[in-house]
Amino acid sequence: MTNLLVKLFISDYQNTSSANVREKYGLLSSITGIVLNIILTLAKFLVGAVSNSISITADAINNLADAGSCVVTLVGFKMANIKPDKEHPFGHGRIEYVSALIVGFIVELMGFELIKSSVDKIINPQTVVFNIPAVIVLLISIFGKLWLALFNRKLGKAISSPALSAVVTDSLCDIAATAFSLLALILSTISNIPFDAVFGIVVALFIMYSGYGILKETIGLILGTPPSKEFVDELVDFIKSHDGVYGIHDLVIHSYGENRLFGSVHIEILNTADILVAHDTMDLIEKEAFEKFGINLVAHIDPLALEDEKVKELFEITKEIIIDIDKRLSIHDFRVVDGPTHTNLIFDIVIPFNYNLTKAELIDLITTRIKEVDERFCLAATVEYSYT
Repeated sequence: MTNLLVKLFISDYQNTSSANVREKYGLLSSITGIVLNIILTLAKFLVGAVSNSISITADAINNLADAGSCVVTLVGFKMANIKPDKEHPFGHGRIEYVSALIVGFIVELMGFELIKSSVDKIINPQTVVFNIPAVIVLLISIFGKLWLALFNRKLGKAISSPALSAVVTDSLCDIAATAFSLLALILSTISNIPFDAVFGIVVALFIMYSGYGILKETIGLILGTPPSKEFVDELVDFIKSHDGVYGIHDLVIHSYGENRLFGSVHIEILNTADILVAHDTMDLIEKEAFEKFGINLVAHIDPLALEDEKVKELFEITKEIIIDIDKRLSIHDFRVVDGPTHTNLIFDIVIPFNYNLTKAELIDLITTRIKEVDERFCLAATVEYSYT
């Protein structure tokens, strides 16, 4: 069913790197969600009123909020495809994250309102009336929401969309909410305990937990998260595959929405290399990186003095000391300034976040180890984090 809808309504559906195709995926998801949620809202309001069930009525309100969330998602996808302009030169792709954030807030609001209604019904209990039409509507809702979750999961994976991931999470919580509503309706026939109100609170907690997950993930994307290890490894291997490249460091990647990547990298080449040839290599790497990975990359040249045997020897000594301290550490931009009374070893150290030593403590430790080799050695090191 999903494949049929995709093929019917999205031309060139396999070209998911296209902004226009991505927008069409979002529109298909949103319109499908709006239609299904409005149908479920009307049906649940009707059976909720007939059976006097607060959990079914609350579930109907939840579906109405879901329809509103789909509208937000639809607008988000439309606006994310707006071309870059003077005020937003990197494009509008992050609007998709904002739409997911709004969905998260709507989910939290619905959960809070449902808790209020359920507590009120515990204080002022009302008799729930069991009827077959209500059971049928709730069962249809469960299977409908299950299909919608699978539908959006497939679309979301195709275009790596955080907004559609939020919709999937919301749909799964809706299934739990409706299942509790159905269970409360059934239990009302065998007991006077206000299961309807109690399960309404349970459903609300489910809803609020899903909203928290959506907000946490989306805020992370807005603040900026690192690219996947697989992507970084593939990009690094690609850069190193070019002639004359001895290594890379200081790789930084920024995302301005899916398929809107910007980055910079320092590429190590021999200091004896022809500058025009090296510049041509950088241009080639930038061009091919965009074609292969869709990233706007700026490549910076870092010269290596590997022909100097003394520098090479000191680099190996320093690297061994660093690795012996912690295998997670690495160094780059190694230079030596030799003087009559002391020798400066200049380099950058890359450390992981939440490292157990402060930067000052690490420098002191390395300095101590370096001076054990030769008292004339002095450290001039910069400690930095890896952004990938």
